[in-house]
Amino acid sequence: MYLEFYGLKEAPFSITPDPRYVFLSERHRDALAHLLYGIGKGGSGGFVQLTGEVGTGKTTLCRLLLEQLPENTHVALVLNPKLSPVELLETMCEELKLDIGDKRGSLKGLVDTLNTYLLDAYAQGLRVVLIVDEAQNLSVDALEQVRLLTNLETPTQKLLQIILLGQPELRDKLNQPELRQLAQRITARYHLTPLDRDETEAYVRHRLAVAGAARVPFSRLGLRALYQRSSGIPRLINVIGDRALMAGFAREQESLGERLIDRAADETLPGHARYWLHRYGRWAAAAALLIAAGIAAQYLLQRPPQPPAQAAIVPPPAPPRDETLAQLRDAIVHGQDSELTAWTQLLARWQVNSSQVSVRDAARCQNIVFPGLDCLHGSGTIEQLARFDRPLILMLHQDSVQADALLQDVDAQHVRLNVDGTSRLIEKKDLSTIWSGEFSAVWQVPAEVPATLRLGDAGAGVAWIKAQLARMDGGKSAETGPAYFDAALEERVRKLQIAYGVKPDGIVGPETLFALSALDESGPHLFHNIEL
Repeated sequence: MYLEFYGLKEAPFSITPDPRYVFLSERHRDALAHLLYGIGKGGSGGFVQLTGEVGTGKTTLCRLLLEQLPENTHVALVLNPKLSPVELLETMCEELKLDIGDKRGSLKGLVDTLNTYLLDAYAQGLRVVLIVDEAQNLSVDALEQVRLLTNLETPTQKLLQIILLGQPELRDKLNQPELRQLAQRITARYHLTPLDRDETEAYVRHRLAVAGAARVPFSRLGLRALYQRSSGIPRLINVIGDRALMAGFAREQESLGERLIDRAADETLPGHARYWLHRYGRWAAAAALLIAAGIAAQYLLQRPPQPPAQAAIVPPPAPPRDETLAQLRDAIVHGQDSELTAWTQLLARWQVNSSQVSVRDAARCQNIVFPGLDCLHGSGTIEQLARFDRPLILMLHQDSVQADALLQDVDAQHVRLNVDGTSRLIEKKDLSTIWSGEFSAVWQVPAEVPATLRLGDAGAGVAWIKAQLARMDGGKSAETGPAYFDAALEERVRKLQIAYGVKPDGIVGPETLFALSALDESGPHLFHNIEL
């Protein structure tokens, strides 16, 4: 209903899971890394526990985890854990597609079937993982049965990895004395907290951008109110945001401010003030009128005589818009050829000239600009890009006009950009008003390094990866014989990916190659000399 009014292609705040709308904060990436690490440990046999308040994204992380599992992993996913121990085992067997026709209801028969399957999977080099969502609903008996499943083992290795996802009540339940044996087997714990204020704003902008919005319909005060009323919980952000868009459309309000957000929250969140007024409205209204009348009478009796009315005093005009930001916006709209200027500057920083590659061709950002110079077009936050410590091209926008800017420097509060040959310093918090996250980057990589490397590969490209990683973790940078991409190297790659905010899948693709090249001290870096 409101899509056309706000220039949207689809509803941005639907609560149904859609991988296109996934927004991972630092804590979400850390939580996902914990889950992947727990599965990657294989035979350690410990539990992995992830807790968080309702709506903070636990189920979304579970879906992402399932998408990133290694091919040799079999998963039993239990979504409704309000089961008896026998029913829980039956559900596991069904998830693993085991034939239990004559063993239903038999605890021993089900455990024996699972044990046989796990031994066979171990012999084939497979990993078996049990994931229990909403694990706080497991009974004490069911949790004890889950613990007993970890006793299925060979002399050297556990056969089953178990991940428990749940609300904070799960931590309280596992602190009970009768579950202390299970609690002692939890080798990785992570508690997922809500988004902070900046992350909430980034979350809203991300979902709007995916939905096709050319601008953000929420004012600054509206975004602040959205954070305050949702407490940074993604599900509540979605509920309030959707209702606010509906209300804004009904009132033909292009900018959604604090008052409208509060009204939307009152109408959607449980336990709001309108329920109280509905129940006690007549008495509350009468009391309020009496109190107000008393205060007014007292004020009229006590105030001193007032001088004759004078002409209304005109308030001073609002302070002018930040001059530097205004100039930058004007440069975006009226710039001559920002793309050519920005890309010429970026290639010059890499000591590449027009005789080596056409600037126009480079700006198309194909995977390989020319042998030894790669290009990546992607989306990220300014904090993530700052970690790479390389000059980048940011795609700025103003009034449906786009311009390219060279990112020259970033510090805790400011960003320095060069648009059309002029360098300007703006506050970091203002960047999001003209930049939705799009960037392009180039970096140097040996010509023998392929575009993608993964577990099982070998050759000069793998040797280069090891040499680069040694700059970060001090691990092996060279070895005799052909370099091989083994499980140990995959784990080192995951750590690099987590450090740079890249999807931690252990595969070396364009984003990871960019991160690896950033470990090299050679080549251009951000200036690190912002002066106010």
